[in-house]
Amino acid sequence: MSAASPPDDADSAARRRPRRGPAGPVTLDDVAREAGVSLATASRVLNGSTRTVGRALSERVADAAARLDYSPNAQAQAMARGRSDVVGLVVHDIADPYFSTIAAGLMTRAAAADVIVTLAVTDGSRTREVAQVAALRRQRVRAVVLVGSRWRDDDSVAALRAELDAFRASGGRVAAVTQDVLDVDTVLLGNADGAAQLARALLDAGYREFVVLGGPGDLLTAAERTAGFTGTLAAAGVAPGDRRVIASPFTRDGAHEAVTRLLGSPGRPRTGGAAPPCVFAANDVMAVGAIAALRDAGLRVPADVAVAGFDDIPTLRDITPALTTVRLPLSDIGGAVFDLLDAPEPAQRRVQHVDGRVLLRASTPRVAG
Repeated sequence: MSAASPPDDADSAARRRPRRGPAGPVTLDDVAREAGVSLATASRVLNGSTRTVGRALSERVADAAARLDYSPNAQAQAMARGRSDVVGLVVHDIADPYFSTIAAGLMTRAAAADVIVTLAVTDGSRTREVAQVAALRRQRVRAVVLVGSRWRDDDSVAALRAELDAFRASGGRVAAVTQDVLDVDTVLLGNADGAAQLARALLDAGYREFVVLGGPGDLLTAAERTAGFTGTLAAAGVAPGDRRVIASPFTRDGAHEAVTRLLGSPGRPRTGGAAPPCVFAANDVMAVGAIAALRDAGLRVPADVAVAGFDDIPTLRDITPALTTVRLPLSDIGGAVFDLLDAPEPAQRRVQHVDGRVLLRASTPRVAG
């Protein structure tokens, strides 16, 4: 009997060529058949199941997958492992530089850890925030990060906490940059203290009349900053009529509209005196809107009205005059909240405090005398 002739080059090439399943792309079932194993075994090897498979079988499945040019399904991997390598980041408004800078810091840290970040935006809606967390839980993401203020609303906090509890019960991790009300690992910002320090610095610079653009009264970040600022003014003896608070949306356009209304009212700030009035906006984007409204009304900043903000967002580099503000290390905050997730889960939840730093700039020069 003669020896079998070796396969020709065409046959070898055909065996090396990636195959396709009957419906098009190669499936896990195709890999299992190619390797001569069960579908469950192929899934355990390729989807990262915690159940181990012997080395010989693992190599056989891996070789079959390579020959067929098989790409694992991300959802199947998540189901097999219990979790995906994805972190869900939930923010109020990604167009706001405050949120986008924190997000960038988190994503930089996540990339170094080979973790993918998926973004969900709530547009400031409490019900949408709960729905976004529920959607991320169904997708079996590894963790959820919440960035944004809470509200003076026990019902919305309770609804969110219930969804977060369900997510953690299923094996997920949660961290937040917000107030310490969700019973999760939290990066807690020094809103009231930073605003109080700014008020003292402006008083020391000679200002005696203030208008506070406080944002929405039911938003806790706005309320904390407003209370820290006005409480310091009151303790220093500034009369109520010289420390007025105006509510507005927590946005550039909201502040622009509020200042425009104020300038058209009988109670507009007094200009032309020895010390100009000072507008304090509870965040920097509101301060930018206030500056625009003042200029639209023919007023000079800071000669006629001084302006200060809070956050030190990166876009302030393009604002003239340079804006006095309270600096928060926004990018570092994003990295810090990711680190809370990436570290081994502690026996007790953690609260990390981040303080602001007052930066006096050209928008609030020292007043002579």
